[in-house]
Amino acid sequence: MSNILPASFEPFGRALYRPECVLGTAAGDVFVPDWRGGVAVVRADGAQDAWLARADGVELRPNGIALNEDGSFLIANLGDAGGVWRLDRDGTLTPWLVEVDGIALPPANYVMTDEWGRTWITVSTTRHPRQLAWRSDVRDGFIVLVDDRGARIVADGLHYTNECRPDPAGEWLYVVETFGRRLTRFRIDAAGHLKTPETVITFGHGSWPDGFVFDQQHRIWITSLISNRLLRFDGSSLDTIVEELNATHVDEVEDAFGRDQMRADHLGPISGTRLQHVTSVAFGGSDLRTVYIGCLHTDCIFRFRTDVPGAAPPHWHFRRS
Repeated sequence: MSNILPASFEPFGRALYRPECVLGTAAGDVFVPDWRGGVAVVRADGAQDAWLARADGVELRPNGIALNEDGSFLIANLGDAGGVWRLDRDGTLTPWLVEVDGIALPPANYVMTDEWGRTWITVSTTRHPRQLAWRSDVRDGFIVLVDDRGARIVADGLHYTNECRPDPAGEWLYVVETFGRRLTRFRIDAAGHLKTPETVITFGHGSWPDGFVFDQQHRIWITSLISNRLLRFDGSSLDTIVEELNATHVDEVEDAFGRDQMRADHLGPISGTRLQHVTSVAFGGSDLRTVYIGCLHTDCIFRFRTDVPGAAPPHWHFRRS
């Protein structure tokens, strides 16, 4: 597959509010978080809907989202209340997990439920504000597992934990460490314990990994903040599928990170690019050959077609979307 030019992407959806995470479906509908406090959907025919929480006193800032079989959602909350919340389509918001191992769950980055009924949650940092962890020397991220044994922390000391998911066989848990600039994996044992981590790949100049998915050829598609890259790793080589960068901005961020001086505006809007911090990638459509891309600072998502189908996500066979 040759490189895809961002100018050829098809915008999909409109007036979205920070569509940081994308979930594709067989019907061609795509679910995204809604920064107003809920979840939005862009239907295959372009129609849109949103489900916003009816909750007083809870600052809901959805980041990662998961689709439940009954049509409700799990939301990783970056708001000060932290934790993971359940949102029903009537707007009812209830706490799903707000404490683990005797501590309040901080703002959570990502949540996903796998094909084996296990729910994985990442917390990038316990620092407040979060940009205090955008450094080379802060490793306070962790992973929570929720299964029939309950909820517990199964890995910690990670370098800004971002998206995580098991491989399609369910044998390894892969996790992005954004400011560690690497993709890591843990072997999962029968009890859900994670074994000693292995580095899958480290990333160089301008690449700051965030989200990822697998395709049916066992390759990993990985997004990069700041440089607006979509990368693909086949186990030995890393190919750039998409790149739309502002080189000056990339160099400024590299310099700031090298001095442990990154600021919130380094992850703010990027001048001169259509893409705005590529964060998430998903496959969708009935043949799993449509690629959807989410960004931090666009009011739409983007899509294009590929010749390689993605691995089916856990919610693929849910009847309701």
